[in-house]
Amino acid sequence: MERRKSNDQSFSGYVLALILEACIQFQSSTRHVDPLHITAHFLRTTVIAPFQVSVRTVKTSSGFTNLTAELLQEDVVKVMAHLIFGVNAPSPKDKLNLTLNPPSTYARRVPLHSRPSHAVANILGNSILMSNGPRSKILAKNLPDSPNRTSSSTVGGGGLEWGAWFEFSGKDERITNPSLCFLVDIFLNTPTLLPKTERVGLTTSWYPTITLSMEFKNKIPSPSSSHASRTVGLYSLGRFMTPPQGRHDAYVEVWSAPMNIGAGQEKDNWRDEQVCLAIATQMALTLPMEVNKKKGQGPSSKL
Repeated sequence: MERRKSNDQSFSGYVLALILEACIQFQSSTRHVDPLHITAHFLRTTVIAPFQVSVRTVKTSSGFTNLTAELLQEDVVKVMAHLIFGVNAPSPKDKLNLTLNPPSTYARRVPLHSRPSHAVANILGNSILMSNGPRSKILAKNLPDSPNRTSSSTVGGGGLEWGAWFEFSGKDERITNPSLCFLVDIFLNTPTLLPKTERVGLTTSWYPTITLSMEFKNKIPSPSSSHASRTVGLYSLGRFMTPPQGRHDAYVEVWSAPMNIGAGQEKDNWRDEQVCLAIATQMALTLPMEVNKKKGQGPSSKL
């Protein structure tokens, strides 16, 4: 994960949201108005400064439109992205209309252990609240004595998990597709979650995102008694960390929420009514914080 930087460097999820917003405006007068997929390569460090997004149509078919987008600062390409737009809803031309949703026993459910009404909010920033409710059960899976630890006889397994409910604190704020780009980049990554015995010598570090790929799974539900307007559930899993430069992966899910943190009425079937809004994968590096500071000194610095 690349958190917001010092030295006026910007947060990769926020940068991706800016690119997506430009592409949504570009597609607003077409028949394909919904983002379905975006893959971005972060070529150079972005800074908090004027920017422009150049969008180009690559291909349009009956079901999808492919776009490329570049974010530039001082005429230097900082981020390159490829996007797929369409209509995020059942198509009348799709006779099968295949889905994998509840009540199917094969359907994935919300991976957080408790509902938002049982969570306690912590202030993360000026406009975001994070719950500390479901985290403890998920973080317990990362402990050295957890059954999740592996041995020579283990088949698969391993990795580190994290999860929380997130809420925009502004009463008028809403979850949007661009905000999902921001949210998929808020999590605790593998180097951070590892116990100190597994990361000997690691000091305060910078974790720049190199690639980020995201799929928009379901349309954001309208606010109702079953769906909160400004709260989501986040779950992440990291499995590998390898050379060069502490390269590590992350898989993230963003889910709709039945209510805001610490609010709402109890419903036994609340999991059945929630949908996965987006999934994302990314590759990031582990670099000394000194590198971060150097990158912030010039807007055209390369990773």
